[in-house]
Amino acid sequence: MNTKIDHSTTKNLKKNKPDYLYKNLNDNNFESQINFDFDLKGGLRTKGFYKSSDLDKPLISIITVSLNSEKTIEKTIQSVLSQTYDNVELIIIDGKSSDQTLEIIKKYENSIDFWISEKDTGIYNAMNKGLKICSGDIIGILNSDDEYTKDALGLVKIYFEKQVDFVFGSVEKDRLLSGLNKEKIYWKFNIYPAHSSGFFISKSAQIKVGLYDEEFKLHADYDLIYKLIVKLKLNGIAMKRSHVTGKFNYFGISSKEKQINYFYEEFKIRKKNKQNLFYIFILFVIKNIYFYLLKISFLNKVIKLIKQKFKINY
Repeated sequence: MNTKIDHSTTKNLKKNKPDYLYKNLNDNNFESQINFDFDLKGGLRTKGFYKSSDLDKPLISIITVSLNSEKTIEKTIQSVLSQTYDNVELIIIDGKSSDQTLEIIKKYENSIDFWISEKDTGIYNAMNKGLKICSGDIIGILNSDDEYTKDALGLVKIYFEKQVDFVFGSVEKDRLLSGLNKEKIYWKFNIYPAHSSGFFISKSAQIKVGLYDEEFKLHADYDLIYKLIVKLKLNGIAMKRSHVTGKFNYFGISSKEKQINYFYEEFKIRKKNKQNLFYIFILFVIKNIYFYLLKISFLNKVIKLIKQKFKINY
């Protein structure tokens, strides 16, 4: 191994194998993979190098999922490796890509902690695989077409010193997004900047909330955040607006969603979390009407003017 590689993930290497998250989860189905006997795998762990948290330097695990991401994944990887914070674990879960994605991943073999490539049942199934085998005290999700800013994980470390359970950094999309409006989660889910590149959670909070519910194929993150805020009432905060952690690909998978599918999944998430069924139905109807009104050019302009005039942030 080339020990001269100067990446955030090549510092603090150890020979002692740490405990992985799955040991704290009630998931007997994963016990068969306790030896990590995946068909295609690589990275520092396969060479006997591991990481763990040190005094005043918690290990931050970053999980990236990919599928045919040859056009974007290299920048994603580089954004992790170039972090100024240097106790970082990068895990990549690839869904058996058929393009050059795997070749790009292998290019960083000595800087990625662990990668696998195998079929999955969806993006959240892949994320769950990564969660189960991570070893950090803080966990972040970074999709294969998004990036971190250079000081992102340094900021994350500072905010978690405030004894919080989860944190949202500001994220650049089509505009800069920031904040966390917890009180609005009862009627809307887009209350935070972004899941990928903006969301960070403590290991203890992840264990409490569990894995992503794979029943929800589009936005299992909404379900998980709802549980953190409403059911578990854990302590989550937003960074200052100027503290930007991510650059989110506004033209990624989520931008291609049909609105009706988005509303239907929201309906299912709220129903499964036992919100009042009549309330959910009315909410569903109102959101659909509002969405179709926005398609009428004149009404769209009127609604925008009203929102600006009365500072309505819906």
